[in-house]
Amino acid sequence: MLTEREVESSYLGQFIPLHYHHNMLMDQRRMKSFKAAIQQVVFPGAKVLELGGGTGVLSFFAAAVADKVWCVEFNPDMVTEARRLLDLNANGHKVDVIQADAFDYLPPEPVDVVICEMIHVGMLREKQVDVITAFKRRYLEKFGGPLPVFVPDAVIMAVQPLQVEYDFEGFIAPIVQFRDLAIAAEDTREMAPPAVYSVLDFQRDIDPEIDWRGNFTMAHSGTVTSLRFVTKNILAVLMQTGTTIDWLNNYMILPLNEPVTVLAGEVLQVSFRYRAGGSLPSLQVTMKACLLAGGVSAGVGSRLAGSPRKGV
Repeated sequence: MLTEREVESSYLGQFIPLHYHHNMLMDQRRMKSFKAAIQQVVFPGAKVLELGGGTGVLSFFAAAVADKVWCVEFNPDMVTEARRLLDLNANGHKVDVIQADAFDYLPPEPVDVVICEMIHVGMLREKQVDVITAFKRRYLEKFGGPLPVFVPDAVIMAVQPLQVEYDFEGFIAPIVQFRDLAIAAEDTREMAPPAVYSVLDFQRDIDPEIDWRGNFTMAHSGTVTSLRFVTKNILAVLMQTGTTIDWLNNYMILPLNEPVTVLAGEVLQVSFRYRAGGSLPSLQVTMKACLLAGGVSAGVGSRLAGSPRKGV
């Protein structure tokens, strides 16, 4: 089995293909949520920066109200595509599409809002946290405070033990799966409710190291084969109503290296660690699940006092 260091050496910087960005335009949940959040946050006369602009659609939403938008994209093919599409749309002339690395770029003047959608389930693989952290440092050095408002505002991440049948016409294959929220999966059983394991607030400093351990009381007897990771993006907070504009990523299901047979009422200890922006394997190699001997749930997400039961 690969070590964490070996799997983290995998190259993570490849460009997302053009057709993937086109698919994102067709994701109505994503589009409507971001449009509503940007309309809520951006005000008339505002200056806006988008880091990782893709097709430029989020910059387009901002340009409907803002005075000026800088849209930064590293992939030259996407820069060409964004300029083509923005030329077809109203207010596209307000958007300056710039071919640059989001890790390095600063706008020519202070901005009011920063949009950055480099979001993968669990904040893995894509560099959302690192890009925003680096931007804050450079921005404060050049312009001083205050920092602009960030969209998304925050992200809430949860994990849930599952029993998943990895049977593909008789071919057993425990594989990583991404599943649409709206499609019920007959081959999946939820073994306990999900537990929140991390909340990242982009308006504040963020620790990219995630290290979690928690308890789950089993609702059913069976075999825990997998962990489901859920990522809820808080795109904007509506202070006047105390509500939020949210966007949920598709679920990510990762198979455990060692499935655990459980009985209803038993307590399962789950632990894992990874760095935001890291590879999927860097999380998978740390995932562990085991039953607690005589375990009584101490509350999801608590530090565990019991001893794990071995040999399950």
